[in-house]
Amino acid sequence: MIAGRIEKIKSALPKKAAALITNEADCFYLSGFNKSEGMVLITENSAALYVDFRYIEAAKAACGDNMEVLLTYSFLKDIGERLKTEGVSTVFVQSEHVTLALKKSMEDRFEGINVSCELDIDKLVGDMRAVKNEYEISLIKSAQGITDRAFTYIKERISAGRTEREVALDLEFFMRKEGSEGTAFDTICVSGRNSSKPHGIPGDKVIEKGDFVTLDFGAAVGGYRSDMTRTVAVGSVTDKMRKVYNTVLEAQEAALAAIKPGMVCKDADKIARDIIDNAGFKGAFGHSLGHSVGIDIHEDPSFSARCETLTKPGMVITVEPGIYLQNEFGVRIEDMIIVTENGCEDITKSDKELIVL
Repeated sequence: MIAGRIEKIKSALPKKAAALITNEADCFYLSGFNKSEGMVLITENSAALYVDFRYIEAAKAACGDNMEVLLTYSFLKDIGERLKTEGVSTVFVQSEHVTLALKKSMEDRFEGINVSCELDIDKLVGDMRAVKNEYEISLIKSAQGITDRAFTYIKERISAGRTEREVALDLEFFMRKEGSEGTAFDTICVSGRNSSKPHGIPGDKVIEKGDFVTLDFGAAVGGYRSDMTRTVAVGSVTDKMRKVYNTVLEAQEAALAAIKPGMVCKDADKIARDIIDNAGFKGAFGHSLGHSVGIDIHEDPSFSARCETLTKPGMVITVEPGIYLQNEFGVRIEDMIIVTENGCEDITKSDKELIVL
């Protein structure tokens, strides 16, 4: 699996060139070692993961025979020497993840070697990561299973009088007990007027009767993540709240029914957006319909109004329409889907009909 990924990088390299991978998620994808400190160097003839003393033992265990693991006390010095030993004339770096300061340091250390961004390493690896294999999908499904169980657990513990922060911490603790390596991202738990903030931060606001409570959360298994959102009501709902909720649900279900391989990503966004706009909520759905999920919580491609990418079997993407009415309330419903040969598989199993606790 990893060997095939390395060969794809090698096949894209011109003669006497190398690729230096510095992005944490890409290093994990290409080596099997999941830590923040490390760099992967791929040349025509070799592939090596450089780590410092803190990680050398764990890295060797994680990488096995996938690639050489080298201890370094100076990343750029040792990599520069390897480049010269192998006769590399150009090293391609990740323009999206290399600062100007780091690029300058590379140029200083790799004396006589061209440091270039002309070969788009980010896109090359990103296109590979966009389509998940069966093993990656199994990890994502395991993470989503924890997330679904967490929703079943927490919906019995959301009540008037508890704060947003208390509910969020309760939810996170349950996921850790269920086997999550941590949270997939910062948990969102917002209620009442706060629910109109798509990425609101759980605070000391007390949940009240008549509030919507929006929960956006995910688990992590084997370095891969899940992502789901559910909005529930406490005590009662108004006619307007019910209309908004049902509109969001209709938009999501319409998009889910249409997603299939070969679909232009922006077309999925349009299906959901048109339903929301035509229901009288134009301008209240201010984010894209969804994003890919894997090692990172936000990957490409996305179901956005600007994304021209064609969907492929194996892509894992969220479908999360929402309506946000400033100073009133908001609703978002989010599932993760896997694009299949004939359509898509919704791997989020939690109830979506309006729940009034």
